[in-house]
Amino acid sequence: MSAFPTSFRVGPLTFHVYGFGLAIAAYVAYLYSRRRLTRAGFDVGAFGKFTAALVVAALIGARAAHIATNWGYYAGHVGRWLAVWHGGLASFGGIAAALPVAVVLQRRWWPDTSLARFADAMVPALIAGWALGRLLGPQFMVQGGGHLTHQWFGVHYVGQVGKRVPVPIIQGLEDGLLWLVLLWAERRALGRVPGAVSAVAMIVWGLVRALDERLLLGQQSHSGSIGVQLAALVLAAAGVVLLVHQVRRSSATERRLANRLKTRGEVA
Repeated sequence: MSAFPTSFRVGPLTFHVYGFGLAIAAYVAYLYSRRRLTRAGFDVGAFGKFTAALVVAALIGARAAHIATNWGYYAGHVGRWLAVWHGGLASFGGIAAALPVAVVLQRRWWPDTSLARFADAMVPALIAGWALGRLLGPQFMVQGGGHLTHQWFGVHYVGQVGKRVPVPIIQGLEDGLLWLVLLWAERRALGRVPGAVSAVAMIVWGLVRALDERLLLGQQSHSGSIGVQLAALVLAAAGVVLLVHQVRRSSATERRLANRLKTRGEVA
């Protein structure tokens, strides 16, 4: 018997807890992102449209990536394509689809603002929403657990035999800790470097996601394990490149400013 319900009925209708959990997490992330952008000085008039476009792109990309990496299961069964309550939203598919949409719309609706600063305001809120989403989403879906385990922390999930490693809970706690790290980082020296907070999030989340896939899920998952690990490592590597680039760029800007002030002082 599963420790967590996956659905409930109201009259003739069946509601899936998985979807409600993701909707709650998305709404919390939206409110938190809006608040952070406002505090950072951004005009949030178009943020509702921006968020809607990102959610649609992310859902399409996440589902498409999951179907593509598990084509043997979905081929010839079109009805399964829409059965998202059984799980099947590939994180990196959603990121790959939403990222270019976010960049294009940021340039369109906030053309005179820094993309790096915009990302730094958004990313901690997205990580917080992701943490909540892991606890309220996959935790309540069919086949939501990881490897078989006989340890005390094992949990029974619908569609899986035996006790499983509670991966959604573990990942929710990991992402919650990362959120706290990002809040700490933006209050330190890294917070003065545009894009640095986003880069740290990419590095840490990518490495942890790769380890989770390798150690907790592996080939038992239905999301293309090797592909997930590679994508996670690519994300982490991109974060390293971004961090180095932004730190160097920030240092060069500070040196130019110092030279200008020094020159003005000498002239005066």
